Amino acid sequence: MRVFAVVCAASLGAFPFVASAEGRCPPGSYPIGGQGVGGCAPIASGGGDAQEARPTGRWIKTWGAIATSSTGEVGVAIEKLSKSDAAKEAVSQCVKIGGRDCEVARAYKNQCIALISPATSERGGSVISSAETEQVATQLAMKDCTTRGSTGCNKLHSACTKPLFESF
Repeated sequence: MRVFAVVCAASLGAFPFVASAEGRCPPGSYPIGGQGVGGCAPIASGGGDAQEARPTGRWIKTWGAIATSSTGEVGVAIEKLSKSDAAKEAVSQCVKIGGRDCEVARAYKNQCIALISPATSERGGSVISSAETEQVATQLAMKDCTTRGSTGCNKLHSACTKPLFESF
């Protein structure tokens, strides 16, 4: 029995074992993966030394507007930085195509809008609906138009204002 213990002790000295917490990875990381595919991932530090993620920019919400005239002309504006800029642009577009009494029918921010016109004017004026998507806004406006009794509703305009990213 004593001989066996001596042989075991001698073999341990002949084959030194090296212990490493990170295995095959450099200090500050640990092994990930397996079955022939391996890699290293950083060890998360909970201390105050870690750099916080910093924003690289900001999102700016934009405005849109629709202007209409009593004779049927329509002007639109999208992705303007202010409500007044959107309103001015929509009225300007309406006047540019021949509208004389153009007025802002709707200004909107960070959403989608649809303008639907009934085929017969005696059944009411144009319908404007807003929603989270162009498709939903158009469906809502069409439904409102047909609910008023018009059999011929036509989409004149639909659009979404999308936020703009400004990098720092």
